[in-house]
Order: sequence, then structure tokens, then C-alpha cells
Amino acid sequence: MMQQTRVLVVDDEKELLQLVATYLLNESYEVLKASDGYEALHLLETESIDLVILDIMMEGIDGFELCKRIRATSSIPVVMLTAKSSEEDRIRGLKLGADDYVVKPFSPRELMARVEAVLRRMKVGQPDEQQIQINELLIDKNGRKVFVENELTTLTKKEYDLLVFLYESKGQVFTRDHLLMRLWDADHNKTARTVDTHIKTLRLKLKTAGRFIQTVWGVGYKFEEPS
Repeated sequence: MMQQTRVLVVDDEKELLQLVATYLLNESYEVLKASDGYEALHLLETESIDLVILDIMMEGIDGFELCKRIRATSSIPVVMLTAKSSEEDRIRGLKLGADDYVVKPFSPRELMARVEAVLRRMKVGQPDEQQIQINELLIDKNGRKVFVENELTTLTKKEYDLLVFLYESKGQVFTRDHLLMRLWDADHNKTARTVDTHIKTLRLKLKTAGRFIQTVWGVGYKFEEPS
């Protein structure tokens, strides 16, 4: 029997903690709950956990500090779920090692999609999947090389990172701001136009495979495999 994915939810709001747990259970995840950072650390030390959903504003050990401690000892994916919506807070969370950042109030369906996407990225990044073939597109993660119709395509580091990031979250739509935060860090000289320019150039270099990177008008971009 396949073992369920175990998700630890950390939040000091009991109603929200139960709400998130209920949605996870409905999606067939196994759920562990912690109402503060100390309880979460104990569970992380004593239980096998596949992903953490983490509130930031908690007494004692807050979410930023807890994320930092998790990253010091493990690569368990972390999704921050918080009312702190400023750009500075998002950048801080992502730079501390969070894999995604969801702002309250949130759509439970979107949260479940984000959880699934983060887990999928972790799975894709495992050593046995270092070569990714999608029709005429081949991504060689060991050599950081990309081939289209068996011909090497020369990408910049940022173009390659953008392609792999979108692929590893295929089907999920990312806003330009989200892509800026994840791939350009805290470079305040970059704007949404920067993302548009890189997407345009990447599509041109990928030739026919550029169709996999799709524009979702009014929202952003996603990687969509052919059906």
C-alpha cells in the first residue's frame, strides 16, 4: 500500500488550522497539526514529514525563525501561509528557504494546488529524473543544457532557471511578481517587463517548443504539456 504524503500544518489560529487540515484530508494527505513553533519543532524531530504549511505571526518562535531552523537541517518543502503580504515579507520568506508563499485570505483550492505543485517540484528534482523529455524538448539538468529537436539551444542562466521552474510547476500559473521574487531575488531594478522580455526570448530560442510556455492573459505564465 502506498504511504500517504504527510503534511504538518503550523498555525496558532485553531479554526484556520482545522480548515486547512480538513482540505488536506479531503485530498488524501495525512495531517499533523501544531499550534506553535515549539510543538512544530518537536514533531519535525520525531515524525517523518513531507511538507510544512507554516503561519508566520505566532508567539514565541515565529514562522520566519521556524523556516530558518527547518532549512538549517533539512530540505523539507515549506509553504508559508500568512496575512503578511508586503513585498519585503515575501522576499524574506523566500530567501529564508520557503518554497511558496500564500497570502491570507486565500482560496483553499489554490492552496491545495500550490501544495501539489511544490511536492511535484521536489519529485522532479530527484536524481532519477535529471533528463526531462517533452516531445521535441529535452532538458538535461545534469549539464544544464536544453535541446530542441536534438539541437543544442543556448540559454542564459536566467532563461534556463525560468524554463525549469515553470516546468517543475507545470499547469500552475505564476504572476510576473511571483517569478520576479523567485528568480530575481531582491533586485529592485527589475520589473514585470523584465519577466516578459525573458519569456519572449526564451520562447524564440525554444522554437517549436516555445508553445509549452503559455500566457494566461491578465495573470501571468505557465508551462503546459501537450495533451
